[in-house]
Amino acid sequence: VHRLITYIFVYEDLISLTCGAVVIWYFAGSFEKNVGTVKHCILTAVFSVLSALLYLFLEPLASRVLEVGDAKGFMPVAFAMLGVSTTRSRMKRTLVFGCRVPVVLVPWFVLCIAWFIPHSSFLGNLCGLLVGEAYGLGYCFCLDFPESVGSKLDRVFPFTLLKRIPGLKYIPGSLAERRASESRRINPVPGTYPTQSYYCPSPPAFPASQHPSALSQGF
Repeated sequence: VHRLITYIFVYEDLISLTCGAVVIWYFAGSFEKNVGTVKHCILTAVFSVLSALLYLFLEPLASRVLEVGDAKGFMPVAFAMLGVSTTRSRMKRTLVFGCRVPVVLVPWFVLCIAWFIPHSSFLGNLCGLLVGEAYGLGYCFCLDFPESVGSKLDRVFPFTLLKRIPGLKYIPGSLAERRASESRRINPVPGTYPTQSYYCPSPPAFPASQHPSALSQGF
């Protein structure tokens, strides 16, 4: 049963590991910024299990038509996240190789490109994409939870431990907190910029006992 989740950490060689690292950095990183670290971790496990179950269901049927490779690596989960992002995107069209295409078709173009990645399972990626689009369209609403739950989970273990790891950027579960954090990054608080102090010599002051008129009488 544990292989329903652990397969996303399995890579055949250095090339597939490098491709997996790029996928995690690009797709998973952008998805985490939109939903928060708590929801990202939970949905990673959910997408991993659902993609694996769908793969096990379709694998006997697909093996009759084409050669089916084992689903390994983070790619199926990344396609699930891409499917969620495109189905819930407010954009209607985007540029792909200089052509304007509907946003909902972007994951399918990426799926065709991923077919040429070494040790990449087309069926596994397809299952991940189908799971992500089903979730994005609201068919898996029972797996969703409100932001208030995410904010509460931010304050419990192990997410409190993640906040203390140096170099790890933790994204809050609340949309208001994420916007406030982004606003502080774009518009820093006055006084947080490093400043350089310059020495300005003060003008010479006359003695307090002397008056300018007294000085003029001496000439």
